[in-house]
Amino acid sequence: MGAHLARRYWGEPEPDPITMPASPESGILSERVMVASQEEMNLAQLPLQQRDYCAHHLIKLMKCKRDMWPNFLACKHERHDWDLCQHEDYVQRMKQYERERRLLVRQRNAEQAEAA
Repeated sequence: MGAHLARRYWGEPEPDPITMPASPESGILSERVMVASQEEMNLAQLPLQQRDYCAHHLIKLMKCKRDMWPNFLACKHERHDWDLCQHEDYVQRMKQYERERRLLVRQRNAEQAEAA
């Protein structure tokens, strides 16, 4: 449960999701397609940091906030959808990172066994 906390102090730290490298054999997870097009993101004036897999939910949230201006609490559903998408995207990236890390450790162990 607290493995990610222990890893910060002993071993490898948690990866930065923005600069996380992906290996060519990473599989399906690295080939996720963005749902919102570049044109939609440009029209919504999304910052570059927020142009990710969940941009379509963010565009809906921003539109709702604009349309319901004084009553910003009316956009709870859109906010929930965006938060859920962000969380699922984070979980998928960490699963991919952990899978790649384990594959590299296994490959390194196999190479050391051959050399010995």
